Amino acid sequence: MSLFNERKQQILAQYEELITRPNYPEQLGNGIYNRYQYPILTAAHAPVHWQYDLNPDTNPYFMERLGIHCVFNPGAIYLNGKYYLVARVEGTDRKSFFAIAESDNGVDGFRFWDQPIVMPETNNPDINVYDMRLVQHEDGWIYGLFCTERKDPNAAPGDLSSAIAQCGIARTKDMKQWERLADLQTKSNQQRNVVLHPEFVNGKYAFYTRPQDGFIDTGSGGGIGWGLSESIDEAIIDEEIIIDERHYHTIKEVKNGQGPAPLKTAKGWLHIAHGVRNTAAGLRYVIYLFVTSLDDPTKVIYAPGGHLIAPTGEERIGDVSNVTFCNGAVANEDGRVFIYYASSDTRCHVATSTIEQLLDYAIHTPSDPLRSFACVQQRILLIKNNSSFL
Repeated sequence: MSLFNERKQQILAQYEELITRPNYPEQLGNGIYNRYQYPILTAAHAPVHWQYDLNPDTNPYFMERLGIHCVFNPGAIYLNGKYYLVARVEGTDRKSFFAIAESDNGVDGFRFWDQPIVMPETNNPDINVYDMRLVQHEDGWIYGLFCTERKDPNAAPGDLSSAIAQCGIARTKDMKQWERLADLQTKSNQQRNVVLHPEFVNGKYAFYTRPQDGFIDTGSGGGIGWGLSESIDEAIIDEEIIIDERHYHTIKEVKNGQGPAPLKTAKGWLHIAHGVRNTAAGLRYVIYLFVTSLDDPTKVIYAPGGHLIAPTGEERIGDVSNVTFCNGAVANEDGRVFIYYASSDTRCHVATSTIEQLLDYAIHTPSDPLRSFACVQQRILLIKNNSSFL
């Protein structure tokens, strides 16, 4: 057997073994959700024909030609009984692109479609695109909102890292053909983590935003914003208000942003978000939850203190360490919730819960009182209430 055929067979067999590997929930968990044993998407899940030249005449060593570095930050949608992830796939050239993986059960068996999404460009071409939020809007379209990154035209000579981030918008009916719309326009210098609300609000398209002064630093950006636009074809937000503020010495003191589109429940809109704080080892990203009113989505009615999901074990290790980030979640017909999150900008995971469990957590978990003394009082009250059950 030639070296080409030997390597090809071994790599294809290894790939199929990974794709068909069953996934299992962790033991016990915390009662709020269950993590799963294995990541659901990694660089190794990328199809072989995306990376290797399969022609023995032009690739006799069966050598990788276009490498995949990592797969992370997936948007998610549940359609016709299947679970679809639009993952951020980053090549070894550092460019990200979008690709769809589907699964029958939402926790394993995710297999990428034959080729990545061909995302049309605007008149001002993107240098990089990433972190798509998917939403099935009541107007009948499936929208993908994502970060479009371009070099800062005002950067000093020789500065090749300064960038401008804005919100790109695309829509589809079938997840195959995508129509690119104009980028969202706001009065903020930069926008990241923008999400479309799934319903009209006062007859307008509603957006969750994250205004910031710089590409990395939020500056005067105060937290998760909210704004309305008359149109989606040329989406313009004239006024942004902050609905979920950052706070000193909390999980969201440096930055916070909306994750996926909120899930509608009988008791409010269920939001999954990320919070960032600084540490001696760098920025730490965690996932948290809050609920807003059905009558007024800008009004936070429940805000449990602390994080919902933080990086643990191998999740702490990767291209950008100590990060959990979520921009995809779905609820199926039975009320089961699938939280798709990435760890350390490297791989994708799933945690499962239910609408009932997440609401119980949101409603009955105390809010962060913002002071150590008050936090101790919360814990003492819990201990006293438990005294008769010990």
